Amino acid sequence: MATQAGTRVVGFDELAVLKRLALGGARRGEIKISCSRLADHHDVSTQTASRRLQALEDAELVERETVSDGQFVSLTAAGERALKREYEDYRAIFEDQADLALHGTVTSGMGEGRHYISLPGYNRQFEEKLGYDPYPGTFNVDLTRQSRRERSAMESFEPVPIEGWEDEERTYGPAYCYAATIEVPGGPAASPAHVIVPDRTHHDDDQVELIAPEHLREELGVLDGDEVIVHVAAE
Repeated sequence: MATQAGTRVVGFDELAVLKRLALGGARRGEIKISCSRLADHHDVSTQTASRRLQALEDAELVERETVSDGQFVSLTAAGERALKREYEDYRAIFEDQADLALHGTVTSGMGEGRHYISLPGYNRQFEEKLGYDPYPGTFNVDLTRQSRRERSAMESFEPVPIEGWEDEERTYGPAYCYAATIEVPGGPAASPAHVIVPDRTHHDDDQVELIAPEHLREELGVLDGDEVIVHVAAE
């Protein structure tokens, strides 16, 4: 697969270098490495190893500082996410894919969801692809520490793509929707919804945002701080 971040698209060869750097400790902090050493690991020329490192830096997957006898390299948050996506792909190959249960508490958003959900370029696609006109606003959930780690598994699921669009004033980016239900422990029956993930490089892994045909706070009878479980469907 190809991974896009920053302004560059990187492929399998660059991701192999990224994996080698992470195995060498670059996920935890700076490591010192030379292009000749990388070239030996990957059985390529020093020039090719240098180009692959440059591509990773251009794509903002690594940060590096060149010194006289090599360079110090560390993975960025985007680089770690790229490896997590690879990891989830391999999990999908070798493990039975199961629905994902994300635990957290209800929280208030910034109020932007109401505006964006109602925009015609998005709203039309929600009706066509999800089969409903969403309640204007998002239902936000602060994830527990464990669920923050587990949410990366969602990236191996097949989403419903919501395409970007533009009007006379600006361009609006794409997003991805994942079928889900929301459960209140000991509460009413689970309500159908979709996790919505905007296609942006830096997103908040601490939360999930959901849209639904109903006003979920009223439907579930929850307030800020109440515990919920978001079940994301693998299929």
